[in-house]
Amino acid sequence: MLQTPSGGGGAGPPPPRGRAPPPPPGGGGAPPAPPPAGGRTMSIGTVLNLLRDEFPEVTLSKIRFLESEGLVEPRRTPSGYRKFSQEDVRRLAVILRMQRDHYLPLKVIREHLEALERGERPPLPAGAQGEPGRELLDPASEAPPEGPTAARVGRAELLAAAEVGEAELAEWESYGLIVATGDGGYDSEAVTVARLLAELGRFGLEPRHLRIMKASAEREAGLVEQLVAPLRLHRNPQTRAHAEASARELATLSVRLHAALVQTALRAQAH
Repeated sequence: MLQTPSGGGGAGPPPPRGRAPPPPPGGGGAPPAPPPAGGRTMSIGTVLNLLRDEFPEVTLSKIRFLESEGLVEPRRTPSGYRKFSQEDVRRLAVILRMQRDHYLPLKVIREHLEALERGERPPLPAGAQGEPGRELLDPASEAPPEGPTAARVGRAELLAAAEVGEAELAEWESYGLIVATGDGGYDSEAVTVARLLAELGRFGLEPRHLRIMKASAEREAGLVEQLVAPLRLHRNPQTRAHAEASARELATLSVRLHAALVQTALRAQAH
């Protein structure tokens, strides 16, 4: 199992880039996995194998995404191949642990790591408890807005969180944009959807205009499910965990692609 210096809930600070890593605090876990012989750098495939001992859901595309977000900066060979140092691997492990254990968005993780690099000792930021995966659906998101974050909220709480009236919620439900759970409550995703519907409504978009977005989302979800369904049926629990991680990552890529296509279309119409 890949270990890094830990503390404060399992997401200890990584060593600042360019400096020797600090010794593990008292009571920490096992020492980190040793680097390749002679301190050589590692390929992305080797890094993936090291990380999967602790993070079976991690993928090559996930590592590349974290690099594209500036959270890790492996050296590049003249031919363009990535070469990761042991410090890079430790940094990746800390980032993945902060996501897994504390549900922190990447923006918050980046700011935390930058503070460590400046020699500061910032406390570990509070996570978005109750909304795991939020950072994957919105990698650049801020901390979640104030309001109910429990797994289930009642109708009155949903109305208060979205700052709308009963008539608006009833209309959203009539178009299938908001759906109550079996016990009559609403999950955290319904709260997010309600807030977004309220914001769009302030621009004059009505529920009848937004049905096409729901239909598109359902088609995309169906496509993702086709891709990961065989993995979910696998006997190996790590493979099933990989299926869930792949579904979240595909959802992230789908959201980013949709946003890019909308921006492209808007630019085209402006000219």
